[in-house]
Amino acid sequence: MNEALILLQRGGIVMVPLLICSVTVLAVVIERSISLRRKRVLRPEIINLIDTIKKPEDIPLAISICHKNDGPFVNIVQFSLENVDVPNGELTGLVSEQGRQEVRSLEKGLVILETIAGIAPLLGLLGTVLGMIKVFTVVSQQGVGQAQALSGGISEALLTTVVGLSIGIPALVVFNLFTNKAGSMAMDIEKFVSRLLRKLTRFQSNAFECNTLSTENV
Repeated sequence: MNEALILLQRGGIVMVPLLICSVTVLAVVIERSISLRRKRVLRPEIINLIDTIKKPEDIPLAISICHKNDGPFVNIVQFSLENVDVPNGELTGLVSEQGRQEVRSLEKGLVILETIAGIAPLLGLLGTVLGMIKVFTVVSQQGVGQAQALSGGISEALLTTVVGLSIGIPALVVFNLFTNKAGSMAMDIEKFVSRLLRKLTRFQSNAFECNTLSTENV
């Protein structure tokens, strides 16, 4: 703890926002690591539910099961089932719109990682400039003989650069990893929801044919 405080003091004022950035990155990484677990997003019971829907009479039970779960995938499936009576063309559009809204939750916090990946090295560069300003100020006022004073400014310059890069590089890496993971899950959600929509469309077609035959018989 003492070493961290000493490091913070040696780095100057720029170390404060860098410290905030590092804590924020850690918090986002922990939260996204938990939230983007595959079984948490693509719940196996909901995938099995889609496969077990064989006829329109299965829909009410499926909706009740969806009510017991949460998440973007579950919400899209539930929305599709609750709007099964909407004409096919409109249903696809409504589900697509709902899907875009729900999938956005998979990308929650990623913009923070992207921002920190960009600004952390810049903050480190700012600390470098401030440190060099101190160096040149000492040189202009006391000459080059003040080795201790010069080393303080040079140390601040190098330290903030190292810390800024040490935060920015991992933030960029985890941003890309989580972005790819969220994109992959979004494609899987689209695949399973499309499978469900094909079933619902078939139910609508069968119902329409039955109504047509009933009308002709009358």
